[in-house]
Amino acid sequence: MRRAAVFSACLCLAVAGFPAVIPTGGLADEEMIGFSAPGADKALTRALMSASLLVAAGREGTTDPQDILAAASSDYARLTQALYAEGYYAGVIHIRIDGREAADIPLLDAPARIDHVSITVTPGPPFRFGAARMAPYAPGTDLPPGYRDGQIARATAISEAAGAGIAGWRKLGYAKARVAGQDITANHATTLIDARLTLAAGPRLSFGALDIQGIERLPRHRVVKIAGYQEGQVFDPEVLEKMASRLRRTGIYRSVSVREAAEPNPDGTLDILLELDEEVLRRFGFGAEVNGSDGASLSAFWLHRNLLGGGERLRLDGLINGIDGDAGFTEYELGARIDRPGTPFTDSSVFAETRFERAEVADLDIRSLTFGLGATRTVTDTLTLEAGLSYQTASIEDTTFRFDYRLLALPVSLEWDRRGDKLDPVDGFYLKGSVTPFAGFGTADSGTGLSADARYYKGFGARDQLVFAGRVQLATTLGTSLANTSPDYLYYSGGGGTVRGHPFESLGVPAVAGGSSYLSGGLSRIALSGELRGRINERIGAVAFYDAGYVSDAEWFGGAGEWQAGAGLGLRYDTGFGPVRLDVAFPVSGSTGDGMQVYVGIGQAF
Repeated sequence: MRRAAVFSACLCLAVAGFPAVIPTGGLADEEMIGFSAPGADKALTRALMSASLLVAAGREGTTDPQDILAAASSDYARLTQALYAEGYYAGVIHIRIDGREAADIPLLDAPARIDHVSITVTPGPPFRFGAARMAPYAPGTDLPPGYRDGQIARATAISEAAGAGIAGWRKLGYAKARVAGQDITANHATTLIDARLTLAAGPRLSFGALDIQGIERLPRHRVVKIAGYQEGQVFDPEVLEKMASRLRRTGIYRSVSVREAAEPNPDGTLDILLELDEEVLRRFGFGAEVNGSDGASLSAFWLHRNLLGGGERLRLDGLINGIDGDAGFTEYELGARIDRPGTPFTDSSVFAETRFERAEVADLDIRSLTFGLGATRTVTDTLTLEAGLSYQTASIEDTTFRFDYRLLALPVSLEWDRRGDKLDPVDGFYLKGSVTPFAGFGTADSGTGLSADARYYKGFGARDQLVFAGRVQLATTLGTSLANTSPDYLYYSGGGGTVRGHPFESLGVPAVAGGSSYLSGGLSRIALSGELRGRINERIGAVAFYDAGYVSDAEWFGGAGEWQAGAGLGLRYDTGFGPVRLDVAFPVSGSTGDGMQVYVGIGQAF
């Protein structure tokens, strides 16, 4: 028999932490592995099964006797740790291989054949904290709620409390704070545990010399400027985390590692080692998407990560949209943008960009050319502010009329991205809002463009087997008339970015010029999308979706307008770098429907 633990007057637990226990669900192969936990609730049973290598071996169909015996030998410790993690310190563990206790079988004398393994874990009563103490702790230390008198005495709570105590001192500059002692005793008669942790803060330190390894193309002074390192500053672990985040954000590096010296210097400074591994200097890529009657889209980009030697990032993009589409719509886009990180100061960058667009919609020829300068400020890892100044020339031309526009604009946008995974999110949200006041010249009116894009994701189930995704897009242009508004501030609906099941940009508003009528974009648009994403297996998923869009000819969504809606089903295949998307959609309402639409592309719809 193997008891989970034998306690003396002092029970020493590793405050560094125990392995994470992740419930996986399911049962082992009942013919080979039997598992029982008398008296354990469902959550504890799942935690124990997740910790067991034997249970995993049963799921995988392992039959080799040596492997099974090795797993059994490890399971005594793993199951004990799982019990400790949940606050059970009087558990009894039996692992029997064909009736023999596994602990009594030498590892080098495994039986030639194993027919059955039984695992029995009797957890006993849960222990609670009689006293949960730690001293001295730094002002403002946030102790975990589980480390309190009367709470279940989980070993993980002790580890978390020790970690929180050390973190509290480190935030104040005591980089080498540590656990100097621990006094943990268990009373089996009362099922109480008294835990007393003693911390040693050590000296308050400042940042010392920065040793950078892996510099190839970017000069040292630019690395320091982008990272924001300041020698002599009081030690702060958040500074080190931000350094790594800033350098990764540039896209120049494949990996970034920041490490502290093992010992401080006699002068009270602590040296820091920064290890860098640069990405390849140039990169290119291309994509293709097929959207039913809208035709095909082809896109490509070329990227240079260090154009002028100071970390300047140049990206060239091209897009052709509507190839062989039924709607007679073809769109061309060419763009170039160069960003310089760490300019004029850390956590900011400046950029210059230009973009040319041409669209042929039925008899309309729409063109625009934009030049812009601006700056981006990274407020936090998830919050970004961008502001710029741009000049645009644009035109809309038909056989009977032509409108020319010249604009000077001041676009300002705020982006808040709290998605866990940007390519295939299962939780979190994304918000982006922009305000663009613009001055028009000649026949172009002056006004303000407003837009917002909000997305929300919520996963359900132990492994997010079901995910709800919702999106709301709002846009309106204030202070202009329909005919005197640049095409960049007019809005259509329909297609993969707004309403699937309707042709691309099929919903606008009627307009008349030069004695002929044409379909113009509206001054306001609403686009709503909802998806229910389910996982069939590790690679394949299914989606049900519903989209709706509204376009009107007046600001603030007033005036005359029309709704359209579409719905459908889709499949997703996880490639490891993002899902391949196949959606089949049908019009539900609106006057622009044209039968079934098929959408194929990379990544989720939003």
